[in-house]
Amino acid sequence: MKKTNNAMKWAWILGIILALVAGSSPMEAQNKRVNRVNKKEREAGWKSLFNGKNLNKWRNYRKDGLSDGWKVQDGAFVRAGKGAGDIITKRKYSSFELQLDYKISKGGNSGLMFHVTEDEGAPWQTGPEIQIQDNVDGHDPQKSGWLYQLYPSKTDATKPAGQWNQMRILITPEKCEQYMNGVKYCEYVKGSEDWNRLVAKSKFARYSQFGKPSKGHICLQDHGNEVAFRNIKIREIK
Repeated sequence: MKKTNNAMKWAWILGIILALVAGSSPMEAQNKRVNRVNKKEREAGWKSLFNGKNLNKWRNYRKDGLSDGWKVQDGAFVRAGKGAGDIITKRKYSSFELQLDYKISKGGNSGLMFHVTEDEGAPWQTGPEIQIQDNVDGHDPQKSGWLYQLYPSKTDATKPAGQWNQMRILITPEKCEQYMNGVKYCEYVKGSEDWNRLVAKSKFARYSQFGKPSKGHICLQDHGNEVAFRNIKIREIK
């Protein structure tokens, strides 16, 4: 045990030395690794939507800029202030695979939407939402990783509030899939008979454009609670 502890100690010291030589702190060096797209990922078509330093690939919904309520802290970006507002990617995406890490606050709530257009008053009126919340102390019956009011999961693979979770989604006309921490939650086809039946029974039935766009922005929701995101990567599927 003593030898193992000494090895860990020297590995940490070496990391500090290398970070100092590179001109960055150990935390900064770790953050760069987290938000980095490696060579193998680049070759597979993956691109980063967050570099750990700024949010230049995002803006507020129906706005040109970004509010001060979103802050970059320790290699993540955080909904940390009042009036932050929902944010969307500057680019629109059709068929893609997306992965990100999120960390929700105790009792917190947020969401990820896709195929969002800016034709309605709120992103969720066009873009389907994947729920993000604290499943233990959250107040919404829709659990984290579910497609809101449409496709739930019998499994809860989330980690507790304050810990990082990884979400991955695949969106194509032929098939959509959602994963939480490597566990498959659901599979569906947008616009299918089953999809239309579920939408008709949901709160989204009153919105004529809900789920109809096949291309749109990716949106991260401000639900009034603190939430952090990092390691956001996307791969477009032609």
